[in-house]
Amino acid sequence: MHIKNFLGFMGGIVLLTGCGTQVARNTWHSEYGTYTTGTPATMYGTPAATDATPHRMAVLLPLSGDNAATGRAIKTSIETAVLQRAPSSLSVSFFDTSAGATAINDALGQNPEIIVGPLFAADARMLRAAKPAELPAISFTSDATAIGDGVMTMALMPSNGVEAIVSEIAADNSRGMVILAPDTNSGRLMAAAARAAATNYDLPVSGLIYYREKDTDSIKNTAQRASLYSARSAANTRAREILSDILTTERLTAIEKSSLSRQLDRISKSETIGRLPYDAVLLLGTGDDAKSLVSFLRYYGVTPREAHLYGTAIWDGADINSDITLTGAKYPALPEMNPSFANLYEQISGTLPSRMASFGYDAANLAIGTVYSDKSNAAYLLDPSGYVGIDGLVRLTPNGASQRALRIVEIAGETQPRPVKDAPTNFFKPIYNVDQITLSPAREMALETPGINPLTYIQIPDRLTGKYKSKTYGANVTQPDTRAQQNIVTILPEDDSTEIISNPDFKPRALESVNRTYIDSVEIYE
Repeated sequence: MHIKNFLGFMGGIVLLTGCGTQVARNTWHSEYGTYTTGTPATMYGTPAATDATPHRMAVLLPLSGDNAATGRAIKTSIETAVLQRAPSSLSVSFFDTSAGATAINDALGQNPEIIVGPLFAADARMLRAAKPAELPAISFTSDATAIGDGVMTMALMPSNGVEAIVSEIAADNSRGMVILAPDTNSGRLMAAAARAAATNYDLPVSGLIYYREKDTDSIKNTAQRASLYSARSAANTRAREILSDILTTERLTAIEKSSLSRQLDRISKSETIGRLPYDAVLLLGTGDDAKSLVSFLRYYGVTPREAHLYGTAIWDGADINSDITLTGAKYPALPEMNPSFANLYEQISGTLPSRMASFGYDAANLAIGTVYSDKSNAAYLLDPSGYVGIDGLVRLTPNGASQRALRIVEIAGETQPRPVKDAPTNFFKPIYNVDQITLSPAREMALETPGINPLTYIQIPDRLTGKYKSKTYGANVTQPDTRAQQNIVTILPEDDSTEIISNPDFKPRALESVNRTYIDSVEIYE
């Protein structure tokens, strides 16, 4: 058996969601998707075959260069699985994908029965084009355009995490959500997954706004737009003007004066009034971007009472769980890693395993099971019942994508999130309905809102309702186009049919500016 010495690694979880133009591909033994779903099998145990027939596995990983740490982490896990479980008749050879196509050709030259790897989408595409049609490969890319035709992935597909959290938003009885996503290829595809899932769960999408990652000005502008700050602020100002006008110029009873004064005092403590057209904010970016977005949303008057926060599996493992800015936010996460594996890996490498390392361990065990099974490669790998591995329930699909069961957790201001909902334990009931491969990048969608009329949020004497009028601020109704996520936007005219009536001798009382105190960790410059 050709196995090199164990090597440790340094580094965190790597998100491999490179996205590109979709390419046509055939499904690999799609008939297995119609098989009966039963109880998931475990990936671990003694292979059925005990004969001495030589078997070959090739492994494609970056073992040098900038990504060597991640590659070596996965290599350590694969070596661990092979030493634990594989018979001596299995030969395992490692190839460094830093050499590009040469590594792939060298691996194929060994005539392996199965390939584990590669890590990145570009290498997976090259392998897919070069390998024999029936040769299976278990890669680690989450780029849906790089898999298929026997190239599968153990990585978590971004659409899985998006659909899991959209399902939770719907279960929370949300009346609508706004989506804030990074303006990247992967961000636009995740937004498309969110919109598709929202349709499946009958959850209204009130708007979709993109921002530039790590760009404070862009993030601030996105939060301002999402908060409807301009419209809500203008409505607040007009409401204060109306109340001030009435208090200054009209004959009022003591009760009327007291009521109007209380209203003016109340709304003067804020810069905005008006109901948001959503009560859920779905944040599709990193934890750091999410913290900034939420801080700016609060700055512009969107409080946790008005809109609940939700993230995706990108947050899993990020340093956000003790951040007070995101307290109460929910996000999907993989089940806790098997402690026996984590302890063993730490003993071997001196570090705790990343999710990529645990994916590597499961990929190796699945590959060993495939080689020594009496089933065909497709029948074993594409078992619709799935398998239970280090990271919980997973199954591979004929188009190469993985489906991983996710739990829901909530940020509670502690070092670890608070569990909210356990991950599914079987596939008797379909977990996911959104196919990442079929998605097209989503276009931005302006906030759908009937607008804010200040008179909706204040009470004035009935005899004065015909005298004091106001237009509606920020009205916008979006009619979604079913063609490739395209939207047709119709702007409703403002209600200017009636001029604002005021006393010609009226001198409005000066409105005090609102003192906004910013308490979060991101400093804001006006």
